[in-house]
Amino acid sequence: MRPGQVQIDFESPLRTPSSDFEEISYPTPPLPYSHSVLPATTRTDDFHYMSSEDTSTRRRVAKGPGSSGGFMGGSDYDTDTLQYDDHDRKDKLRPPIGGRVSSGRLHKPYPTPPTSISDFIHQNLEHIPPVIYTLLSCWTRFHKIGLADVVVWDEAHFGKFGSHYLKREFYFDVHPPLGKMLVALAGLGEKYPDTVPYVAMRVMMATFGIALVPLGWYTAVELGMSQWACHLVALMTWPGCVYRAFILLDSMLLFFTFTTVFFLTKFHNQQYQYFDWWLWLALTGISIGCVTSVKWVGLFVTAVVGIYTIEDLWDKFGDLRMSTRNQLRHWGARILCLIILPILVYMTSFKLHFLILNHTALLFQAHLVGNDFWKNPLVTCYHYKDDNNHWLTGDVIRLQHTPTTRNLHSHPLPAPISKLDYEVSYHWVIEIVDDIRQGKKDNVHRIRSLTTRLRLRHMLLGCYLSAANKVLPQWGFKQIEVSCVKENDPDDMHTYWNVESHWNDRLPAGDVKHYKSPFLRDLWHLNVAMMTSNNALVPDPDKDDILASHPTDWPWLRLGLRMCGWGDRQPKYYLLGTPLVWWGGTLSLIVFVALLGTYLVRWQRRYVDMDAAGWAHFLYVGRVACYGWFLHYAPFFIMGRVTYLHHYLPTLYFSVLMFAHVMDHCIFSARWKEQTKRVVFGVTAFAIVANFWWFRGLAWGIEGPVNEYWGLQWRKSWNIYNA
Repeated sequence: MRPGQVQIDFESPLRTPSSDFEEISYPTPPLPYSHSVLPATTRTDDFHYMSSEDTSTRRRVAKGPGSSGGFMGGSDYDTDTLQYDDHDRKDKLRPPIGGRVSSGRLHKPYPTPPTSISDFIHQNLEHIPPVIYTLLSCWTRFHKIGLADVVVWDEAHFGKFGSHYLKREFYFDVHPPLGKMLVALAGLGEKYPDTVPYVAMRVMMATFGIALVPLGWYTAVELGMSQWACHLVALMTWPGCVYRAFILLDSMLLFFTFTTVFFLTKFHNQQYQYFDWWLWLALTGISIGCVTSVKWVGLFVTAVVGIYTIEDLWDKFGDLRMSTRNQLRHWGARILCLIILPILVYMTSFKLHFLILNHTALLFQAHLVGNDFWKNPLVTCYHYKDDNNHWLTGDVIRLQHTPTTRNLHSHPLPAPISKLDYEVSYHWVIEIVDDIRQGKKDNVHRIRSLTTRLRLRHMLLGCYLSAANKVLPQWGFKQIEVSCVKENDPDDMHTYWNVESHWNDRLPAGDVKHYKSPFLRDLWHLNVAMMTSNNALVPDPDKDDILASHPTDWPWLRLGLRMCGWGDRQPKYYLLGTPLVWWGGTLSLIVFVALLGTYLVRWQRRYVDMDAAGWAHFLYVGRVACYGWFLHYAPFFIMGRVTYLHHYLPTLYFSVLMFAHVMDHCIFSARWKEQTKRVVFGVTAFAIVANFWWFRGLAWGIEGPVNEYWGLQWRKSWNIYNA
């Protein structure tokens, strides 16, 4: 039998696998991150000979240009120094000191405590740039913040929602409540009289935007970018856009999106301190709960964290040195912090929502005016409490509409949208479905308002009254079509009805205890209603919406958005941002894909373009940005709802990270002269700042006739000027 041998090359620290099996390389100290390109002649093939007794320990691993495994293609640790000790309870979820994350920020030893002010300043010099950028961001976002004393864009909605919290009146909206509860903190009303501190309200919203700058900087630091690239991220985030300070949810949505990415990158790098590992994992989960509690768009950044977690756990699953007990601990930690904790945060926001809004209020004040086109008035409804839903009941029963005094009946005419169903425009039989308090229909002895669910069957036609999710056009005031369906489907939720309110002087008042429903039931019902209303926000074919845009318009900024009236005597705001930031971010995505393809082709031909740490870093940062961009952008193509330019703002952040990463990879961390790097950075920074300054009026407000402002029409599709 041939004895086992090991061939070691002491001159080449870089290992290029030449087989499909894991090979043992000579242990070397961790390599610093670099972009060195090695010529093909320096490549060596090293083999580890294993005897027949050792073949059972082989395992296949994925290979790439210089690295294998790890999150998104890079190894999590330098596997030569990684150890797991089942006897050390404090180190169950972390490698020992000496293991090193090969992607992200390189770990530095903690500095000694400062003994003087000069030592403290010297140790914190790295924090001076983000402080300066944050102060500049305060200026750009607070400048002229109170110029417009009128409602701008969706301030009409969220200002009204804030007033509902002050009055403690229940309302309905398609978004979760956390952001609107934060809006209500400043006591905003529906209009802006002198007694309403709308400027203070906008200042609070602007504060969330200001925090994006240091978050962007430190996220770039945690991703392992160079100082030049960190400056670019801060510069591209610093100016903000027209959304900088208005009373809208997008500032809070962006803030919690930024914090989620930042906490995730911190967690990725915290493989050395047991407490910090748990801290940043838990903060990531809390941030996920917050971002989804502001808008459901937050589920997109949640998907980024989910992909990271799946690949991280898969990599650990392939580590044969990790015990099953430690595997289960890692799974349990992520289930606790990234699933259970966000759900609890989300539920807490709704619990506070229900506790504050303990008074009922009419959600909408829309009435269907009699229409001359119909011999009998068309019946429509909203899915939620509304005066248009009020009817008087008779014997078997006959329903009389209170506002119009017309009876509810059905006749064999096709409904306006559901052509196969009968139109509802007198006698109806009540069929009990169930009751929240009394249980199944066999136990229901009395119909109660709100709690009893029932179906209405027409005595003559046999059809069932239904209100599906079909929305009428503008002539129907965007209300829900009510029809009489021929199919008897007891499980059809659209045929379920309940009594919202009941007025009868001959009966005693209802007992409050009968109307208390469990929190989880209310939570589920409200979220289903939010989803239903979101799906109903579809473009109106009868109306030309000049404000709406298509997702294909966003990456290259084909259209902007007029956010208010365009008269000469009022400030005008146009959602455009800094065009070079939008275009540069989109272009960087294309460059990254081209670079990735080039490296893979060259690796297939046995070229080594970078070391293992460089490849891991290139993939880690690139895919965090690429996955984030794709997961925030692609879903809008399958959504049926109407879309606007501001839906791209979270996506824009990931393109900014990609731009900084590509510039860092190709220029700032490559083998260029320092003078060349300074020139490239100076030109790029000047272009960003100058571009913002050129379009500053669109963010700070254009006063006077807009046609007097020259040079803003960079694209013919921008509707900045009046025709």
